[in-house]
Amino acid sequence: MQFIDLEAQQKRIRSKIEENIMKVFDHGRYIMGPEIEELERKLADYVAIRYAVGVGSGTDALLISLLANRIGPLDAIFTSPFTFIATAEVIQLLGATPVFVDIESDTYNMDPQKLESTVRKVESEGKLNPRGIIPVDIFGQAVDYDEICSIAREYDLFVLEDAAQSFGGSYKEKKTCSLADIAATSFFPAKPLGAYGDGGMIFTDDKEMFDQLISIRVHGKGSYKYENDRVGINGRLDTIQAAILLAKFTIFSEEIELRQEVAERYNLGLKDYVRIPFVKKHNISAWAQYSVLHPRRDKIIEDLKTEGIPSAIYYPIPLHLQKAFSHLGYRPGDFPVSEKVCKEIFSLPMYPYLEPDKQKKIIDCIHRYV
Repeated sequence: MQFIDLEAQQKRIRSKIEENIMKVFDHGRYIMGPEIEELERKLADYVAIRYAVGVGSGTDALLISLLANRIGPLDAIFTSPFTFIATAEVIQLLGATPVFVDIESDTYNMDPQKLESTVRKVESEGKLNPRGIIPVDIFGQAVDYDEICSIAREYDLFVLEDAAQSFGGSYKEKKTCSLADIAATSFFPAKPLGAYGDGGMIFTDDKEMFDQLISIRVHGKGSYKYENDRVGINGRLDTIQAAILLAKFTIFSEEIELRQEVAERYNLGLKDYVRIPFVKKHNISAWAQYSVLHPRRDKIIEDLKTEGIPSAIYYPIPLHLQKAFSHLGYRPGDFPVSEKVCKEIFSLPMYPYLEPDKQKKIIDCIHRYV
């Protein structure tokens, strides 16, 4: 059994993938070929936003978004300690300071009430300049953006939606990647819409922001390649990856529906044995992962492994306790919800084509232990 089965998907669209790749071979525009713009247009339409910018990875999407907002030393960016390091890493790379905010105990997303008290605290201390918020749509479920954006407006902060895991989900009938000032997603192969390599995309409704993103993506270029208006990076999306994503996007909406069915089978089978994910009524999760909690997690993982069932832990160590951020001075106990979740959470196989009989084997194994 696989944790994520990409082969089942590939069998459905193999001919389309090969056709799209051959088109790239035929026109030979391997860097910034026409498939990039086509993908940008289709994904912008999908999320109902004006502009989309394809970039080299989800990390690039976050970094370029911060560069476009001119983030630098003494700036404070508020984010979650319960996420992959990339979210906070890009803040620190620019010399700014990640300021962590604990999560809700049910969704594992940033807690808006704790966010507001943290912003007030940073403002009152006067050491850092509060500039922005990066909420993380963890495991595929959107943060409560009405509350987050309301706080942002009150304190004159921008909001960068980290939708690396949530592309395809929705919040109050609006697609993720359309819920904040700017949004970033990832096309890492394991994501709901994944390439066969790295890739990412940035979304915005702001034309001035869009122009800056386009420039920063290619070394800060101006009107042509050798005119540089600003310092940027090499953050381009590969043409072949765009061609692959175009093929995958043809079945993406159907796969999001299939993910709902897989998640519901898990929910029904596991609700009395482990703590299953909680999705708010106004949300549709993209189900990038199906993650559950149990205080004897490690023993369950061992039992699953014995049965040939893979699992993963997202995330074993919260960011505030990682060595990379030790200089920030956080200590165990500073973010108790995140710390508790990290000790108990584990993720089960999740992909659109997970067969019911394989899923029953997973559920039965957990039943036997718990």
